[in-house]
Amino acid sequence: MRIRGVFLALAFAGNALAATPRDVVQQAVQKIAPTAKVDAAQESAVPGFYEAIIGGQMLYVSKDGRYLLDGSAFDVANQRDLSEESRARARKLALDKIGPDKRIVFAPKAPVKARHTITVLTDIDCPYCRRFHDQIAQYNAKGIVVDYLFNPLSIHPGADKKAQAVWCAKDRAEAFTAAMSGKDPGTATCPNPINELANLAQSLGLTQTPTFLGPDGKQIPGQIAASPDLLAAELDRQSAAVISRN
Repeated sequence: MRIRGVFLALAFAGNALAATPRDVVQQAVQKIAPTAKVDAAQESAVPGFYEAIIGGQMLYVSKDGRYLLDGSAFDVANQRDLSEESRARARKLALDKIGPDKRIVFAPKAPVKARHTITVLTDIDCPYCRRFHDQIAQYNAKGIVVDYLFNPLSIHPGADKKAQAVWCAKDRAEAFTAAMSGKDPGTATCPNPINELANLAQSLGLTQTPTFLGPDGKQIPGQIAASPDLLAAELDRQSAAVISRN
């Protein structure tokens, strides 16, 4: 009996050690929402909790799986939005996996040197997306590389077909600019990453266009991104902050 008890204790210990943050979160969430899928889970800066992204939402689950908190966590003493920092890390990890073969890139031309890069989730039928792209030459002149990822929204019927036609054009950048100026991109079809990118945006909770993301995955407010001067200044500030921390 004693030996059997030792084996049982070791077995339970092994199971406890094997339980990952994703395992704990998934088991807890399934008790409330059986069909929910955990997109990401990891240690949280909040003691005693794991943090997770589920359906684009940030949740916190106690390490014993008993408590689930829905909302943002703030470090009051240090004036930090812990949830937004975690979302930014998740976005950066996801964006780092998206190669240039799934982006439409507008970069500065010589003699202007590239100084910063932003990622913009865009929709051809989004009026604010069109206004942003109207100034693309000014952003490039500031040394800003703009990486576009398609995220056609369901509120714009047919935007996904337009995105596909642009993607399948011989010159994607030229076709994109034409479509953003209101021209019909046609109906070309070909293998494309549009659904994959839209699903990724949904999983990260990025459901609006345009969405502007800095190199670290943090969202840049639209009122800043709408101005080439303000955006360049904000990217300079972020870059300087990174250098000072290092």
